[in-house]
Amino acid sequence: MTELLPSIDSFAVAAAADRLRVAASERRPTRPVRDLIGADDVVAAYAVQRRLAAERVAAGATLVGRKIGLTSEAVQRQLGVDSPDFGLLFDDMAYEDGETVPYDAVLQPRVEAEIAFVLKDDLADGPLDGPQVRRATECAAPAIEICGSRVQDWDITFGDTVADNASAGAFVLGPLRRPLDLFEPREVGMQMAVNGSVVSTGDGAACLGDPIEAVVWLARQARELGDPLRGGQVVLSGALGPMRPVRPGDSVTATLTGLGRVSVTFGQ
Repeated sequence: MTELLPSIDSFAVAAAADRLRVAASERRPTRPVRDLIGADDVVAAYAVQRRLAAERVAAGATLVGRKIGLTSEAVQRQLGVDSPDFGLLFDDMAYEDGETVPYDAVLQPRVEAEIAFVLKDDLADGPLDGPQVRRATECAAPAIEICGSRVQDWDITFGDTVADNASAGAFVLGPLRRPLDLFEPREVGMQMAVNGSVVSTGDGAACLGDPIEAVVWLARQARELGDPLRGGQVVLSGALGPMRPVRPGDSVTATLTGLGRVSVTFGQ
């Protein structure tokens, strides 16, 4: 018997995309979309994400990479899933180290510190294992991801966050770029401070046990979906510690051992 692919309710996908699009354009969080696509329908959630991404590209945005989310076992348990998710990074989401980001650029912003991988080669063929990911990586950098949710009060399930581009908002890369042969990602220690007070600590092992394995997971998922990772793209590999909310005027600095510091300030 031929196995049938999961069906997608195209009307529900369109309605969910419309709800999230309006929230983004009006800068006003909306109710969750799980009433339309379900709380754990992976196929429908990524269909919404792809629909919104295609609209963004059609409007002039350029895809520059991916972000991996839900790399913490605790967060996976909270949302009732056993794997990460991913979202897309566009050129208009990137900010320079030390730059001031308008507070309203990201809805309900929260920050987390990560290791960013900058690829030099495509990850489209072969086993897509750890050694191949290492060879394909030009360098790594400290990063602050500014997560945001179009869903009111971050009231999200797996389906809500995936549909909402994995709650991606913006990102900042630090100035220091280091090749992987000069440090070991899983051994990196992280400390993140807001206005000089430490609010989050962690290490590379908190990211699926090893950030390299997070990129392996993403590379395989991207290839399976027909849109493999490409040379020149940036991969935010997942949080090294707890995510924290920010307010207007806050200054955030993350320090990663072996990779240096990255900082960002939020406008009033």
